[in-house]
Amino acid sequence: MSTVVVVRGGWEGHRPVEVTDRYVTRLRQLGHEVVTSGTLDTYLDADLLRRADLVVHCWTMGTATGEQVAGLAAAVRAGTGLAGWHGGIIDSFRGSPDYQRITGGQFVHHPAEFVTYDVTPIGTHPVVAGIPPFTVHTERYQVHVDPAIEVHAVTVVDSVAVPVVWTTRFGAGRVFVTTVGHELKDLEVPEHDEIIMRGLAWASR
Repeated sequence: MSTVVVVRGGWEGHRPVEVTDRYVTRLRQLGHEVVTSGTLDTYLDADLLRRADLVVHCWTMGTATGEQVAGLAAAVRAGTGLAGWHGGIIDSFRGSPDYQRITGGQFVHHPAEFVTYDVTPIGTHPVVAGIPPFTVHTERYQVHVDPAIEVHAVTVVDSVAVPVVWTTRFGAGRVFVTTVGHELKDLEVPEHDEIIMRGLAWASR
């Protein structure tokens, strides 16, 4: 049984409690211990993070203190996994390069309206192996990314393959990111839901 810490809050437009509850329920059904928190001070709780196998971070925008980011960084560096989707993980703490170093990417832009676009899994990584291309109608993120990330799904924008799903490592910790997830319905797309469940499992210690 793994211990999963879910930290959720920030901009309410992404409905952080509702969307994370989707996975809290399922993880508990699978037998995992899940601790939920609505405060970034969770990242100051070294004892909790030391026993956590995975942190699911869902906190859009907002501001974290240097100590809070350092606490998360220390936990991931020591082997705690980190996972999340959309702005909940890659539009947190826009003024914190130290946080962005952990996630391997940062949201920079999306069209004003929702768009319909294809997501194409690539490669044989366990997060996407065997999953066919799928279509979503939602915000399409464009991101700045660390060249060290490993990209597992893309969408094509103006003939350029833009990362949608990636993994990276920060010290001993594994990090999983998908840029899709503005609304609950985006998490209910079967192929995307499967990628998230696999991503949570892969990132866990």
